[in-house]
Parts: sequence; structure tokens; C-alpha cells
Amino acid sequence: MTFDRAIKIAPSILAADFANFGAECAAAEAQGADWIHVDVMDGHFVPNITFGPATCAAIRPHIKGVMDVHLMISPVDAYIDTFAQAGADVLTAHIEAGPHIHRTLQAIRAAGCKAGVALNPGTPASAVEDLMDMVDLVCVMTVNPGFGGQKFIDMTTKIKALRSMIGDRPVHIEIDGGVDPKTAPLVAQAGADVLVAGSAVFKGGSVQNPAPYGENIRAIRAAAEGVWA
Repeated sequence: MTFDRAIKIAPSILAADFANFGAECAAAEAQGADWIHVDVMDGHFVPNITFGPATCAAIRPHIKGVMDVHLMISPVDAYIDTFAQAGADVLTAHIEAGPHIHRTLQAIRAAGCKAGVALNPGTPASAVEDLMDMVDLVCVMTVNPGFGGQKFIDMTTKIKALRSMIGDRPVHIEIDGGVDPKTAPLVAQAGADVLVAGSAVFKGGSVQNPAPYGENIRAIRAAAEGVWA
């Protein structure tokens, strides 16, 4: 992975066809996706169960670019090496998932992955102020984690605060939850550069008819990039 602040669209496979994950990942990339986002949920930290390391390992050969794995699980540390071995490029853990986020971030980097830290809507930006030299990505949740398709929660003040904390460090700000062409400009203007979108990307299309994926991705990207024009 090379670092830049250009807008990146990361479709979440939580909204894809579960029976065709490999083909869905390939189709999304072919239609312009920059990263593929994998939402891992454990039914404990969040009220839903989704994917594990075996799913990541199965789809990895179908992803040419970045596999961005969001660990909505607790505990986290025991699973870091397994997800790294499954092919994750980025591993993001929630600061709320345990008492030792510093150790978790060290372990993620030691496993050879880029290290991300996620913040739930109720967690302030100040919670990660002392971690900025340990992270490659800060994920701002704009929904309460656990389910796709939720309504966007405005976190622009938090995003701006994080952008100020980051300064010139090579750290991405990722937004996860309710991203679409209407909300993308809000978060991009505040300083975000990685936009996770599930239903807003996969709606209207399929592996057999992937063109709508491209249309949706281009619409989100154009809306986000328009704030820089």
C-alpha cells in the first residue's frame, strides 16, 4: 500500500451477495472500487455475526487491491495473527473493544498489517489523540456498528478534530456508515479520504449485471471530490 489522500471508495461486502463473495469482490474492483471492506462481527461486541478469517482467506485471491478488515469483535488480540495470515492489508480494531488498544495496535503492525483504530459515534476524537504515531488509519463510525443500511449520523466535527490531530502524518481517515452521494461531500470536506459504502454501492446490480456498481461508485466519488473543486 502506498499513501495518498485521494478519495478512495471501499465497498463493504456486508451488502454483497453472500453466495458469490469472490465474484462480488472482483466485480466491485473492476467497476472502480479502490479497497474492499470486510466487516467482521462477533455477536458479542456488536449484535450481529458475519465473517471470520476463513471468509477473508477465501476471498483474498479474488481481490487485487487492498483488503480492509474491520474487526468489530472483542477480544481482538487473539485473532490478529489469524486475520493477518488470511490476507488482510489493513486491520482495524475498536478502541472500545478492550482496555489495551496500544498493545493491539503494536500487535497488528507486528503481524505485517497496517493498523487502524475505530471510534463509535459516542467516543470522542480525543480518545485516540495519543495514538496518532501508532496508526495508519482512523475509522470514524457514522452509524452504531452492528448492521448495514443504517441512517448516517453526522460526525463532521469529530472528523475535523481528527484531521487537525493527524497533521502531516500519513494517516487515513475512513468513514463507515450511511455513506452515499449525499453524505460523501460532508465527510470529505471535513477531511476524510476513505469512504466505506455497502448498500449505496451494491444496490441495483449483481455479478451478472455489475454496471450499476460502477455507476454507484462513480457517483459517490464525484460527490466527494466535488468538495475539492
